[in-house]
Amino acid sequence: MYAKLYNETSRFKTNVILNAAKTGASFLLSNVKDPFTMKCSFSTTRNGKAIKIQRTIFSECFYSMAFAELFRATGELLYQTEALTMVDTILYWVTEDDSDLGRPHLPGCQPTNTMAVPMMVLCIIKEVKSLQDRKYPDATDWAIKQILAHRQRNNTVVLENVTLDGKEVGGCEGRLMNPGHSIECGWFLMQHAKETNNEELMRIAFEHFVENPFKYGWDKANGGLLYFMDVNGYSPTQLEWNMKLWWPHCEAMIAFLIGYYETRNIDCLDSFEKVFEYSWKHFVDIDHGEWYGYLNQKGEVNMDFKGGPFKGCFHVPRALFMCEKLLAKLTGHYQ
Repeated sequence: MYAKLYNETSRFKTNVILNAAKTGASFLLSNVKDPFTMKCSFSTTRNGKAIKIQRTIFSECFYSMAFAELFRATGELLYQTEALTMVDTILYWVTEDDSDLGRPHLPGCQPTNTMAVPMMVLCIIKEVKSLQDRKYPDATDWAIKQILAHRQRNNTVVLENVTLDGKEVGGCEGRLMNPGHSIECGWFLMQHAKETNNEELMRIAFEHFVENPFKYGWDKANGGLLYFMDVNGYSPTQLEWNMKLWWPHCEAMIAFLIGYYETRNIDCLDSFEKVFEYSWKHFVDIDHGEWYGYLNQKGEVNMDFKGGPFKGCFHVPRALFMCEKLLAKLTGHYQ
């Protein structure tokens, strides 16, 4: 995030910001990535000893994004190599053999297409494909196909998990919806549609992944986006299902501004304003800065820490950076 701000925002293009990014990279190289397995620690002690490694691709995705941006800031080939090598490893895990992730294949566990995986693949490809003029066409096509399979019930809902051939999964796992996740995925797709001049994908991305999930995910009684929902109206099994978390609201602000920028549909601005006003009123600590991350259904602060294992320096600064940039373009003040 520091490297991104250094690269694209003039007021943050300082040695202090760049050195902070380079210090973070040094810590990652020395402590976080296992050079033999390529797995990255999800959390470490203060001095870098691993505490937890997830059996997913997400720590590795953020690792590759960080080094890609730092290469753009410095031109140091080490950072480019780290980003590209990690992306190649991730693509191998998700398209060929995931055994190195460490997840056992249990006899009662049905293989599924989990939306988080292809959407992150699409995200990291966008971040690294300019580093060495790598386009990753096969992986991009795979990711989009996998993502679009999550539209179910005549494209009226987006489900988190579907079968490998794009059908609904039985039980509560198959009924699960995460509106914020769908919305984030939507703006990833809109970015790709813009880059490839794909008007139909742009329409699908906004209508199916942003507009619909926002409509069914917004808590009409209390405001804010519900975290999890059950497509059949049952209670989700996730204990935090009715909480309001910071990051879905960050992603919704980005998505609606991109939607307005691309379509000039005034409804997008109305939705952006609704999310912004809720977020500013409930998440932002006006007196001491930063955002709270976890609210109860009524919008009251449920956990008063501002940083933790999952709430790091990412969703809030990315949203503020992207929204500032989009608003500047819309008002003619972008430089």
